[in-house]
Amino acid sequence: MLNIALPKGRLGDSVYSMLDQAGFDCPAYNDINRELVIENKKKGLRYLLVKPGDVQVYVEHHAADVGIVGKDILLETEPDVYELLDLGIGKCRMCVAAPRGFADDRSSTLRVATKYVNVAKHYYSERNRDMEIIYLRGSIELGPITGLSDVIVDIVETGNTLKANDLVVIDAFKDISARFIANKSSFKFQNRIISEMVTKLGDQLEEGK
Repeated sequence: MLNIALPKGRLGDSVYSMLDQAGFDCPAYNDINRELVIENKKKGLRYLLVKPGDVQVYVEHHAADVGIVGKDILLETEPDVYELLDLGIGKCRMCVAAPRGFADDRSSTLRVATKYVNVAKHYYSERNRDMEIIYLRGSIELGPITGLSDVIVDIVETGNTLKANDLVVIDAFKDISARFIANKSSFKFQNRIISEMVTKLGDQLEEGK
């Protein structure tokens, strides 16, 4: 069986449909009935439904052979896996945002609210900017509003949440989308089926253009 780690939630809906259309008989999420493991013995596939931020963990540690995960998570966690294909779904941008009219005072330490700690550290290290990370799990936009932080680093899809809270994008520095990844050992020993998945998913992308 080829073990495939898929994200639950909003991204999962698009992923399941894409896999199904590519011929891998992936059930729609509404048909799964709270199951976390779905087997298709005829095609030799086993789907593992996990939290979006855990997909790469399963793949890296060989609990899954392949998986689909957001590029933002790959940037943050830097797992030792192969990134084989940009699926072009779940598109957004990794951004720095701040209150409208914000001016960076480089004489003081910049306070950055984010859940992407490593991404933020790397971004500001490249710019030789002294900064303090304030880790938040959610509602990152509240950081500047409450005075907890000066700016935020977060993914932005439509920008509506920023606009509603009078925040603006200062720098959109990375395009984010879902990526097809593989365990390095699995890619070597199950190369035929993994390569077939990459080809068929790639064909889906071409048809959708």
